[in-house]
Amino acid sequence: MRDYIYLIVAQTGTRPARFFKFCTKKPFNHVSLSGDVDLSEMYSFCRTYKPFPLPATFNKEIVGQGTLGQYHNIPCEIYQISVTLEQKEAYNKLISHFAQHRKVYSYNLLGLLAVYFNIEWKRERSFVCSQFVAYIMDKIGIPLDKAFSLYTPDDFRNFPGASLIYAGELNTFYYTRKSQLYT
Repeated sequence: MRDYIYLIVAQTGTRPARFFKFCTKKPFNHVSLSGDVDLSEMYSFCRTYKPFPLPATFNKEIVGQGTLGQYHNIPCEIYQISVTLEQKEAYNKLISHFAQHRKVYSYNLLGLLAVYFNIEWKRERSFVCSQFVAYIMDKIGIPLDKAFSLYTPDDFRNFPGASLIYAGELNTFYYTRKSQLYT
């Protein structure tokens, strides 16, 4: 039997996001994970308080709230990855671990430069969003093409085994799915 994990690559519109987009020339600057297609639980390494880029750490992201609530137009692509039940269980355990121990993790600010210059630099308890997502994939047994510390959000647009299920605006996807559940 199979289950799924979802990758959400997005462009939020924050000042740092616009700066990263300018520097990388890529359409998306952020990536999150979800264990369900309704995106009721999305996780990533990102800002903790919506007005400030720092501090940042592991956070649960909720469409329409926090940073994702600041913008009415969040371009995104959502990818589905088929996983075994064992991999999904490992995913849930890792997410639970990060949630329970989020205070020991931090945002890998220096890692942004390392990723930009394609320098492999693994920090034990510090991640940027793309490093976190690649780390989770690696830990649940999904093969990576390179070290998890080198992943960028754009890399997940061509992630092996990922199928594009949606390209458009994040709020539209989320609220359409939500309304379909209750009708």
